[in-house]
Amino acid sequence: MQSKTIRFSRTDSAQFFRTLNKRVNTYFKENKLKKTGNWKLYAKTAVMFALFLAPYFLILTLNMPNWANLLLTMLMGVGMAGVGMNVMHDGNHGSYSSKKWVNKLMGSSIYILAGNVYNWQVQHNVLHHTYTNIHNHDEDLEAGRILRFSKHAKWHRFHKFQHYYSVLLYGLLTFNWAITTDFMQMYRYTKRKLAYGKFPNPVVNWSVLLITKLIYITIWIVIPMLVLDIAWWKVLLGFFIMHYVAGVILSVVFQLAHVVDHAETPLPQEDGSMKNTWAIHQLLTTVNFGTKNKIVNWFTGGLNHQVEHHIFPNISHIHYTKISKIVKQTAKEFNLPYNEYKTTRKAIISHFKHLKELGKEPNLQIQ
Repeated sequence: MQSKTIRFSRTDSAQFFRTLNKRVNTYFKENKLKKTGNWKLYAKTAVMFALFLAPYFLILTLNMPNWANLLLTMLMGVGMAGVGMNVMHDGNHGSYSSKKWVNKLMGSSIYILAGNVYNWQVQHNVLHHTYTNIHNHDEDLEAGRILRFSKHAKWHRFHKFQHYYSVLLYGLLTFNWAITTDFMQMYRYTKRKLAYGKFPNPVVNWSVLLITKLIYITIWIVIPMLVLDIAWWKVLLGFFIMHYVAGVILSVVFQLAHVVDHAETPLPQEDGSMKNTWAIHQLLTTVNFGTKNKIVNWFTGGLNHQVEHHIFPNISHIHYTKISKIVKQTAKEFNLPYNEYKTTRKAIISHFKHLKELGKEPNLQIQ
């Protein structure tokens, strides 16, 4: 990651964002709505936690055949992804509730998903939402050397096959959180003194990381090994399967919004300046998908409404369907793009086609 300061243009003669922001604020005022969550989000929270935790307790308390335990483990992975997208995400954006302590509590659910609040807020809220799709600044585009998510990233010969093997690696997302990623990120972010808000005490931060990791391992590995009358390796296998299911869901949903044909990957000038304002940059680098599908809308926590989410991250995802009409119309009036795939299937096809294109040797790619 480079340390060059990125500066977005402040010149928007048409005043797109000011107009859009005024219209969205008017929508909430006229309908007497809060921008945070409501009973719909609270009910969904209960469902997601039930999907995630109920199978865990069933496995611990009931003597079931291996195939049943396997299905419950996979269901836990679905619930894990659901909690991450619907509860943790809004909580750490401060949009779950108007009460700070509720946001903090819901955001802290990341600890039982194997993550860390500090790391997530820096990577997502600071780096991703500020520098969306900017190579060497948005860490969501970083996948080591094994995957190439940007045309500006270094190409390796094995990238020719990334559209085949990528989905196999996507399942490792949260598993890597649990064992390596959090430690590397905390070291890197602490060294750079990055923070979402006030920079925390490093000693406290590291202590929280170590303690929560120990608690996490105790809950998901140690207790099942002590309680269940099965081989230790079956517990580890179940742990891995849970993470793998969650990782595939989360990774695919994330990639469909930014690593597709319609999403641009602009670079700053030599002095770090960007061509567009921050709001217009978000329109160019994010893509919606499957927004008419009620199941996708409900389960992904509005992450299929990436345009709305990136421009208004402080608004709970339960409002995105309504305000999307305002965003789309305003973008059209200002002759700006509003990128979207009508279905999730089309977005998935676009993603893997894009990976295939990025996997080609650069001098052979069509310019």
